[in-house]
Amino acid sequence: MLPNIPSQAIVILDNARYHNVLDNEITPNKSSKKDQLRAWLTRNGYPWREDMLKFELLELCTRLAPAPEFKLDQLAEQHGISILRTPPYHPELQPIETCWAVLKNHMADHCDFTMAGLRERLPEAFAKVTAGTCKSIISKVFGQEEKYWAEDEKLDVIYSKNTEEGFLGKDAFENQGDEFYLEAV
Repeated sequence: MLPNIPSQAIVILDNARYHNVLDNEITPNKSSKKDQLRAWLTRNGYPWREDMLKFELLELCTRLAPAPEFKLDQLAEQHGISILRTPPYHPELQPIETCWAVLKNHMADHCDFTMAGLRERLPEAFAKVTAGTCKSIISKVFGQEEKYWAEDEKLDVIYSKNTEEGFLGKDAFENQGDEFYLEAV
């Protein structure tokens, strides 16, 4: 597909496993054995102690490992194409899902349960997904994203208020004594 995509294009992908094949699979993970974790740290010049437990070695490896690189991203970059991955488990943020729904709804509405009918109506269904349809779908996705941003901002205000109240309470308790803290509550 890459030769057919113009350079400077942005390809939107979901998080299907086959889209996310790592280029370098040798970075340790939680299924790695203790010896593998030690070997990775040694190979990459990071110090570790003999008495470290597996979870400590894994934490160290995770902290020091480079960010994962995906094979598809590297291929796309060679062709001047950018990859944008959408969050997992959010089909409403996947424009292609709505495009497929347009196609499937047309086929369901005009189904005669024969292969000949399918072959005849499939081009009609694909024709329903026009540039205008795509533009409208992407506009709806942007609207949904804005809705999520607004909801997150409201939660930030609530959480920051709770954090501030917790900090003020802790500060009063530690600096002014427990009697002051108890009076304030």
